[in-house]
Amino acid sequence: MTSIPDKPALEGLEQKWDAAWTAQGTYLFDRDAAKASGRAGVFSIDTPPPTASGSLHIGHVFSYTHTDVKVRYERMRGKTVFYPMGWDDNGLPTERRVQNFYGVRCDPSLAFDPDFTPPFHGDAKSLKPADQVPISRPNFIALCEELTREDEKAFEAVFRQLGLSVDWNQTYRTISKDTIRTSQLAFLRNLERGEAYQSMAPTLWDIDFRSAIAQAELEDREQQASYHRIAFHKTDGSGDLHIETTRPELLAACVALVANPEDERYQPYFGQTVRTPLFDVEVPVLAHPLAQKDKGSGIAMTCTFGDVTDIIWWRELDLPNRSILGLDGRILAEAPEALVTDAARAAYAEIAGLTVFSAKKKTVELLEASGELLDVSKPFSHPVKFYEKGDRPLEIVSTRQWYLRNGARDGALRDKLIALGADMSWHPDFMRVRYENWTNGLTGDWLVSRQRFFGVPIPVWYGLDENGERDFDRVITPDLASLPIDPTTDVPDGYTEAQRGVAGGFEAEKDIFDTWATSSLTPQLAGGWQRDEELWNLVAPFDVRPQGQDIIRTWLFSTMLRSALEDDRAPWTDASISGFIVDPDRKKMSKSKGNVVTPADILDQHGTDAVRYWSASSRLGADAAFDPQNPTQVKIGRRLAIKVLNAAKFVLSFPVPADAEITLALDASMLATLDQVVADATRAFDAFDHARALEITEAFFWTFCDDYLELVKERAYNETNTGQASAALALRLALSTLLRLLAPVLAFATEEAWSWFEDGSIHTAAWPEPLGIDGDPAVLVATSAALIGIRRAKTEAKASQKTPVETLTIAAPEATLEVLRRAEDDLRAVGRVGTITYAPGESLSVGDIVLAPQEA
Repeated sequence: MTSIPDKPALEGLEQKWDAAWTAQGTYLFDRDAAKASGRAGVFSIDTPPPTASGSLHIGHVFSYTHTDVKVRYERMRGKTVFYPMGWDDNGLPTERRVQNFYGVRCDPSLAFDPDFTPPFHGDAKSLKPADQVPISRPNFIALCEELTREDEKAFEAVFRQLGLSVDWNQTYRTISKDTIRTSQLAFLRNLERGEAYQSMAPTLWDIDFRSAIAQAELEDREQQASYHRIAFHKTDGSGDLHIETTRPELLAACVALVANPEDERYQPYFGQTVRTPLFDVEVPVLAHPLAQKDKGSGIAMTCTFGDVTDIIWWRELDLPNRSILGLDGRILAEAPEALVTDAARAAYAEIAGLTVFSAKKKTVELLEASGELLDVSKPFSHPVKFYEKGDRPLEIVSTRQWYLRNGARDGALRDKLIALGADMSWHPDFMRVRYENWTNGLTGDWLVSRQRFFGVPIPVWYGLDENGERDFDRVITPDLASLPIDPTTDVPDGYTEAQRGVAGGFEAEKDIFDTWATSSLTPQLAGGWQRDEELWNLVAPFDVRPQGQDIIRTWLFSTMLRSALEDDRAPWTDASISGFIVDPDRKKMSKSKGNVVTPADILDQHGTDAVRYWSASSRLGADAAFDPQNPTQVKIGRRLAIKVLNAAKFVLSFPVPADAEITLALDASMLATLDQVVADATRAFDAFDHARALEITEAFFWTFCDDYLELVKERAYNETNTGQASAALALRLALSTLLRLLAPVLAFATEEAWSWFEDGSIHTAAWPEPLGIDGDPAVLVATSAALIGIRRAKTEAKASQKTPVETLTIAAPEATLEVLRRAEDDLRAVGRVGTITYAPGESLSVGDIVLAPQEA
């Protein structure tokens, strides 16, 4: 126990108690206790690993507090808590941050420079991509490692200040040796079972990152475009068909015209052919239900590839591939084989090597000169696919990539994923629909390979034929015992380093995994899968996956997929989904919009418990507005935390006699009411409704402070009063219970107050149970209402609350008057009332007040 300060304050509690919790091992996972209780006695959390690139924002504080409140509750309920923390280090955001922070870019053709020093360390005022210094892949990865470790330290400091009850001995990084081993092992098992495969296919491609992008990483952004009305020439010379397109620069890649099969305008042309303008290539006119009759002229130019619909048509209509876009976003130098005339090749030469923007401009000029451009519409806005962290629209290029089957083309797997989701508990339940909609709406398997540098290497090599060409049918895999490996430096069994890159030898896969291909394994990474069987059996499947609603399609779905493929089960029993943080204009906070608030200043200014209160006041799945200029809920939380300290100091000023018993009706009434609060708050916490639990507890706490404390303080101070021991005991019992009810939210203030009269941490104390005091809750309700009436009557009489009252009348229904008589002494004492007269009334009211004469 610690001494009670003269003036309790919130300042400094975060540092004080974080140090104490660390020194005492308060939140460490107790494996022995877990083994003794078995899996049923463990509460395990698949914690979201934040991306270690930059800084945390207020949304992290919001959602991680939701998780921590639930965790603290389960710990107090007697569960052995497994609460790890991970850091998501690898991925495109990390690479971009490293490029901008150090002023470098990766060039894999360069050799490692052991003496390299980056030109900047986050101090570049304005840095263009062209100014970035090229460095080798090993040098670049070393800088990624260096910066992410610094970010991790900063993140941990914020999370400690936030009071997360994480076991900081149970941390993992998505780029560590153990993580790479786990990720590679899981993939090789997928490959062995036929769930992983590679294919040459149209790929969504980010020109700036020079990498493939998966469906789950897409977002639509509104972009300006214009329809270009172009004449295609009927092969029989009978006239033209007019199409309208926003992508005239892809005309050389046209493989068909497609209209809706029900469109009577084009039904006569299905099965016929037309010739493309400028390039004079014969293409078929085909029918497909995805063609929109009311879009443009109702007939679409299908190119390889302008958008995702082109991919569907290309695949389902069995069309040729005439891709003309390179990985750099420029038109390829070599013309498609279908361009056979001199005029066609000359026209193509005009756009070869140009960016998409410049190629569009040049194609329009050529069409105008040929008379085949009929019209250009006014600009309009339409949705275009972007990588969620990219700056330019995605293009579609043909590349060979690795895929993981995800149910898009496998009905049985899709049904299994839906069924596993249905068997889980979702908080709130409607989030289940988002998961189901995503799963049912998948259009292709999961593309898991990335053409980047800082990540988990895909652990395969390829055999080279007698001409030194890669044989994709000869995929060489490592012995599982040798993991982790880097195929660019390690050598497969049966080969030597001298055979790397030569005919008859081998070649390394240089791609890395998509960051989600590793993050989808967070239960396995944290839980010791294939590394610590005892731990895995104690914690898996995990109890809860807490996360944001925006990554149901990425993190939640991908983790569900990996677990379904590997263990044929869901990775957790429950999913708790937090809402978004929105600005005062109800717009989602994001870095791209520039409206993100970082938590450090808010935590420093108002205190952690105030911020935790604001977070916990919002229900799961509900968006919360945050105004850093006027954080009302944060201020309310600070007031509550301060009141907890002051109320505890006041209550503890009354010693409790060893033989004290609850003897008076008002004390029993208060404790009986508190029993109901305990029962209701417990049910709410069990249902993942932390906001309801806080609401119930807080409402009673203010009644306790504003009414009950005032009603009994005169009696509690008077040691000659026969009811003093009853009041002191009731106050102490209520304080102990209320502190524990509030502990999951106000982690620091409750720990401080608890230390004034109890040994050990409140966060490992038992969750309160109803005391079973035989009392009538109506006594507290009626007496509190009467006290409010007395105060109001004095205010209306323009008298101080300390002014004595000779007489007053309380009117109320007879049942209410009966319970008021049971607490009359306390009511007269707090109101300084001489005589109370009771009268019948329809509702409780206080009147006929006669104030005592004031002294001269």
